[in-house]
Amino acid sequence: MKTKIFSLSAAALLAALSINVQAADPIKFGMMAESSGPNAEAGVYQNNGAKMAVEEINAAGGVLGRPLELRSEDNQSTNPGSVLAISKLTSGGDMTALIGSVRSTQIQAVSPTVAKAGLPMVVGGTDYSLTHVNNPWIFRARPNDGYSAKVIADYGVNTLKLKKWAIVHSTDAFGNGGKNNLVEALKALGVTPVSVQGFTSNSQDFTPIVLAIKQSGADIVSTYIANSPDVGIFAKQLRQLGVNTTWVGSPSLSTDTAMKLAGDALYGTYSIADYAIDSSPETKTYSEKYKAKYKLEADLYSAWAYDAVKLLALAITNSKSTKPEDIKKALHEIQGYKGVEGTYNFDKNGDGLHGYNIVKNDKGNIVFVKHIDFATK
Repeated sequence: MKTKIFSLSAAALLAALSINVQAADPIKFGMMAESSGPNAEAGVYQNNGAKMAVEEINAAGGVLGRPLELRSEDNQSTNPGSVLAISKLTSGGDMTALIGSVRSTQIQAVSPTVAKAGLPMVVGGTDYSLTHVNNPWIFRARPNDGYSAKVIADYGVNTLKLKKWAIVHSTDAFGNGGKNNLVEALKALGVTPVSVQGFTSNSQDFTPIVLAIKQSGADIVSTYIANSPDVGIFAKQLRQLGVNTTWVGSPSLSTDTAMKLAGDALYGTYSIADYAIDSSPETKTYSEKYKAKYKLEADLYSAWAYDAVKLLALAITNSKSTKPEDIKKALHEIQGYKGVEGTYNFDKNGDGLHGYNIVKNDKGNIVFVKHIDFATK
């Protein structure tokens, strides 16, 4: 009697695997995103990046043989909306992990709820304190502002050789934290700012701030502005009122939203960027995939959310568990993971990245200049 030998094509094997994964109970990630309000465009990018990561993981067989399921809640671009979103996500008791937003003030607002829920949460907010407030459940998929300030100061003083600094910042957690860290970083290099100006987010008139910069005689402007629309308005008013000094700022300068609004007012400016297309092969590949899928240029808003999903999936895979404590431990143990935002080496506080890229706006194109890293172990 002859034995029949059956063989499956690669496509058939993937199809069979996909059916098995779909049949298993999903592993659920909850994410709050800015789907409405003044920062809604950033929310579109964040949702795109996270969804793309989930689709890729599920197409490759899921995690522990189970599909990922992403539930996104709109936080309305506000702190109260953020608290409500996280409360909704955690109320059912079926979430395995959480993903936050890029707004540090929103992460501060939800931190107590996250701690009470006891679920690991990967965030994109860069305020230094977020991973240093005794909440062991917060992990970060972007470098914190302690590193960003050092990189801005190092590049402006040591490379550009500029010493008369004007600092402009939004008066939220991100802006105040960035300003304070930049003042300290400049102090370490022997520089005292000639002007420090704060403003409330979503302002429309920056005239008093621009005039103060002109009167200060600053030869470099540095900004920590949380919202990309504010960057666009400030940039136009800065240039219209004749301030053409060198500008080195936070990542919002090189976001697609800010560049669309500001146009040539941002030409020639420098910014730090955790996401820069030519900074690594992984980033370049991601950019091409994102553009092909969404017909949009990728930026930090999508990149960090993509990494957040991948990092959580990796932690679950490595720990072979969906228990929160096991995932938390496995996240801390991730070392040398090459993500879109950079190479992740998590420390005891939950920070995975420890440096920034310097990029330049070359007539509307973001050009990678160099990477500056302050990794400490």
